[in-house]
Amino acid sequence: MPEGPSMLDAAVAFGRVLRGAGLSVGPDRVMEFARALEELDAGRREDVYWAGKVTLTSRPEDGETYDRAFEIFWERGGEYRQRPVPKMRFRIPSPKDSVLPAKKTVRPDREGDQEAVTLRYSPVEVLRRKDFSEYTPEEFEELDGLLSELRVGGALRRTRRLEPARRGLYDARRTMRGAMRTGGEAVRHRFRRARSEPRRVVVLCDVSGSMSPYSRALLRFLHAGVISGLPFEAFSLGTRLTRLTRELATRDPDVALRRAADAMEDFSGGTRLGDAMKEFVDRWGQRGMARGAIVVILSDGWDRGEVDVLAEQMSRIHRLAYHVIWVNPLKARPGYRPLAAGMAAALPYVDTFLSGNNFDSLHRLARAIAEAAGHHR
Repeated sequence: MPEGPSMLDAAVAFGRVLRGAGLSVGPDRVMEFARALEELDAGRREDVYWAGKVTLTSRPEDGETYDRAFEIFWERGGEYRQRPVPKMRFRIPSPKDSVLPAKKTVRPDREGDQEAVTLRYSPVEVLRRKDFSEYTPEEFEELDGLLSELRVGGALRRTRRLEPARRGLYDARRTMRGAMRTGGEAVRHRFRRARSEPRRVVVLCDVSGSMSPYSRALLRFLHAGVISGLPFEAFSLGTRLTRLTRELATRDPDVALRRAADAMEDFSGGTRLGDAMKEFVDRWGQRGMARGAIVVILSDGWDRGEVDVLAEQMSRIHRLAYHVIWVNPLKARPGYRPLAAGMAAALPYVDTFLSGNNFDSLHRLARAIAEAAGHHR
């Protein structure tokens, strides 16, 4: 394992190997890996292995790929340790079509054996399609501007309340009241019709460790829904259920997410989806919140609890809700199949199954919520 000034170089190179193997390893994770190596004994294989395992992976299915890449990169007869490592400098220019203010740019170059690695802010169109797990902190700031475009609201439903209308049900009371102003003659006939209003949207967001690459972006989606002014409820799922509607009600996204993080005691921890959903149905859903609502679950389906419990609660939610949408960021991966036990148990009770790995997929989710009436089971 390289030491001293080449520590960051090795971390960057290993990150490239993992990305080539199909893992989503962004610059922020590489920097965390490099910092971890500085605190550990970089000469011990076990310390290096676990430092990378913790900082560079987040999902159980990444383990096998990581292990293979680690063996190839670090254990190839010591070849990496013996060959010189090019020094790397990080440049952060800002393209003209970025939504961020212009920043100082440096032209990437090569000097001798030194390699210049350029990290750039993504243009808006690229950012819309970029996987959230690869976002930099600066790109998350751009995401706030993109999310402001979304209107997150449920499909319209007719209520029992009536409102004045040009046509519809004859309103004898208002007709006679008007006739009193014209000497008892009904000059103008009045009508009523059922009032339409958006259906309530209830979103349950998985904030367990396996969802950590996506939780930040998905929580910002929840924030956009809460401040829309439409009937919208937000919850987090982990080892427990936490209602976040009040914490996300402020307009400032940074303040809202900070308050939400303070409220969640299980952020980036384990997950017991079935137990958390049972608490939701027993405490909130069955008492009216989920009745006739559009229920959205943002999760990769990994559950450490009893699968039968999750299946039972999904069945209850399916009976209560008007439409059930499940959003799984892993669905966007080529060749994805819902093999996780929790995901397989939940799918029979899902009306719409979507991905949620980038902004475009969240835009499709917002449209699916708004059009749920057309896809009602």
